[in-house]
Amino acid sequence: MTTTAPRPTTVGALRERVIKLAEWVTTPLVPADYLDVIDPLRSSADLRGRIVALHPETRDAVTVVIKPGRGWRGHTPGQYVRIGVDVDGVRQWRAYSLTSEPSRGDGCIAITVKAIPDGTVSNHLVRRATVGTVIQLDQAAGDFTLGTRTPDKILFLTAGSGITPVMGMLRNMTDECADVVVVHSAPSADDVIFGGELRLMARRGRIRLVERHTDTDGMLDMDRLGDLVDDVAERETWACGPAGMLDALEARWDTAGIADRLHTERFRPTVITAGDGGEVTFVKTGTVVEAEGSQTLLDAGEAAGVLMPSGCRMGICFGCVAPLRQGAVRDLRTGDVTTASPGDNVQIQTCVSAAAGTCEIAL
Repeated sequence: MTTTAPRPTTVGALRERVIKLAEWVTTPLVPADYLDVIDPLRSSADLRGRIVALHPETRDAVTVVIKPGRGWRGHTPGQYVRIGVDVDGVRQWRAYSLTSEPSRGDGCIAITVKAIPDGTVSNHLVRRATVGTVIQLDQAAGDFTLGTRTPDKILFLTAGSGITPVMGMLRNMTDECADVVVVHSAPSADDVIFGGELRLMARRGRIRLVERHTDTDGMLDMDRLGDLVDDVAERETWACGPAGMLDALEARWDTAGIADRLHTERFRPTVITAGDGGEVTFVKTGTVVEAEGSQTLLDAGEAAGVLMPSGCRMGICFGCVAPLRQGAVRDLRTGDVTTASPGDNVQIQTCVSAAAGTCEIAL
């Protein structure tokens, strides 16, 4: 007796019917939603990570160790990662510098977060985050890095949590890396994030560390930086800290004609208030509409004459995905709110998302 294997087209058609049946049975969820529960870090899922450890650094800073999903492509020291965290029913996205070495043997990454006054996400991560929590991830980004060739003489100039991207670089530098000076400002010695590790590097001769404790020493005067680092003009400089400090640095370097030797990283404050409905700007066309909280962004855009990508009506899911540049939107299926800071470009489905306040869509 001879058995003939099913033709590939028959197998494919059968697979499609099984998937459609599974989707019909599990609506409003789809089978992928259940796979997310079983294995949220699988390679075919949206990129996620699981918090596997929390290490206090100071009284208001913590290092969060994250096991990324199998789609993680790695990072270069100095880069940042955007994470999505659910806080009281609202998905908040924030960017944090990666402080771990790219070559960690356990495949984990780490960010170090300092709680700031009224900081929704930073306070949640420092005070309330727990091991086992699954968070959303984007791929690493940013050009605040050392580049392909390490300069002979380096100055790292930081304040507060501005030390975080620099620590990612320092941890990746070999002992043979040449002349490195770190000037760091914090209110007190106890407030220096990574203080113990930085001081150990200094004792071992890997860096020259200059600490400025502003509670007792006062603010660092950029015009007198030469008193601390006599060859500052000869050094390639990376600086990260408050806007006022960076503005003063840029002005000084520009006046000295060495602006090309200064690399800065600025942290953006983010305050987004979610509501019900709001003004929606479709950036590419310049179209602005007032959308109700029950109206999908897809319908709002089409009603205003915006050419909206969509495969939903033909049964092609995720054809309507578009970047949320900034603002807040609500998932009409779950009620969850997703926020984005200016330029973040968080991917959302316009067919199931509604305005939850003022927002900009990159369409």
